[in-house]
Amino acid sequence: MGGLISMYAMCEYPEIYSAAACISTHWEGIVPTTENNPVPDTIFAYMSDHLPSPETHRFYFDYGTETLDKYYPQYAPIVDTIFKRKGYTEKNFANLKFEGENHSENAWQKRLHIPFTFLLKK
Repeated sequence: MGGLISMYAMCEYPEIYSAAACISTHWEGIVPTTENNPVPDTIFAYMSDHLPSPETHRFYFDYGTETLDKYYPQYAPIVDTIFKRKGYTEKNFANLKFEGENHSENAWQKRLHIPFTFLLKK
């Protein structure tokens, strides 16, 4: 849930936070299910209404394709569309897929340099 909390903090406190690394963001919001889950659509509606200015903020998202992360690729096009509609570009928004990676600290540790480099660049 750290990715969701980071995204939420940026949206609610844009004067405090200007960049967020949302690694393996749990768009499901609850235990993944094949039943009708209203949580992702609610998150996306919130994002559409609350994203801060792309002039002053950067977002990094990523996801793997194994374990819990296997539920996330289906949401990538939705997230990409929301950010593009709000004026974000490749300079201030990333949503990267890591094939074969899982939802674990070991997987995140291997790629942690990527969000750091993206978010801290001038």
